[in-house]
Amino acid sequence: MRLRPTRRGTGLLVLGAAVATTGTALGSTDLLTLGTLPVLLVLLGLLGVGLVDPGRGRGLRTRRTVRPDPVHAGRSADVHVEVALTRGASRARLADLRLREQAAVELSGGRPLRATVSREPRAVRLRYPVQATRRGRWALGPLVVTRTDPFGVAQVRATLGERETLTVWPAVADLPAPRELLVAEPERSVVGARSPAADDAALRDYRVGDDLRRVHWPSSARRGELVVRSDERAGMRPVTVLLDQPPAGEDLEWSISLAASVALAMHGAGHPTHLLTGTAVDDPRATRVEAPGRQQLLEATVDLTGHDTAAAARDALLAEIRGLDETDGGSGLVVAVLGPQGTDGRAALAGVSQTRPGWAVVRGTEDPAADATATALRRAGWRVVQADPGDDLAGTWWRLTGGAA
Repeated sequence: MRLRPTRRGTGLLVLGAAVATTGTALGSTDLLTLGTLPVLLVLLGLLGVGLVDPGRGRGLRTRRTVRPDPVHAGRSADVHVEVALTRGASRARLADLRLREQAAVELSGGRPLRATVSREPRAVRLRYPVQATRRGRWALGPLVVTRTDPFGVAQVRATLGERETLTVWPAVADLPAPRELLVAEPERSVVGARSPAADDAALRDYRVGDDLRRVHWPSSARRGELVVRSDERAGMRPVTVLLDQPPAGEDLEWSISLAASVALAMHGAGHPTHLLTGTAVDDPRATRVEAPGRQQLLEATVDLTGHDTAAAARDALLAEIRGLDETDGGSGLVVAVLGPQGTDGRAALAGVSQTRPGWAVVRGTEDPAADATATALRRAGWRVVQADPGDDLAGTWWRLTGGAA
């Protein structure tokens, strides 16, 4: 709570003190009385607004809703805030309140929020839009409320509600999944084998011959018998999207948007999709998404901050490559969004294409290191295009897939 005189109240205090001082110096009782009156008015105003301080007690309840939540970067969301009286609270606690909402600069653009206000006898509602400019988790609230006394000489300011967080997903493009990926692997379909998949929607009893890697241990422990995850996407080629994170900045945001767009396209086409974000396994921000839905794929990208050094990026990428066999069983498609790679990275990626198809977008069209990376991957059997961060996502994907849809 912040209780203080307004500018008018401060002026009256100064004027009253000056008149009272003059009356004391001249020995004039009338001047002394006249100077005391504005001071008393301000004190009474402070006492009055203090008694109905909106931040004191449990008289007011605040509720904030955001739609949509989460929201994609570059899009807007509507925020609704309701301040209502609790049961038994006097309407005086709600009268003459001025409300001001707070939001992170990534949502407000650094400008004051302009809200539409509607008042009812026992509630005040605000509605305003926010523009999500950057991927991340950004603060909304708490609500700042101000009440001024009827004479305008004193005011109290307090906060209501809690600070909440709006999740902003990366900007994504609607990409088509090439038809050639939608068919089952012929040699596996003939024998009735199932393609490895981690997108498992059901559990079934364990049968002799089932892969032990598919045992769902938490459920097995609860039931007292082995159960395995059943593959509801049999015959669909697994797809792993591999993201090599550059340092924080526009390059990172573009790379994340492209990787997320590809993952969503593959998932939407029915493929078991994995997203490996190139975050070191021992990093507390580590994100390895397996068997996700659309929301899990996008959530995995929200907290990525990029790698500070080339060595950290290299180590994280090599760690993800070493775990590919466990992720897709050695037979899935790998779609990589990469920066220029050194000798170790190029060698590891070349090994990937020996057992599975690989597609790659290499950042940089005028960088000799990017050219060398693209050349090495093509020689190893990868399908490769080079693109500059900021290039159109759909156009980059079209060039990589050869326009297939």
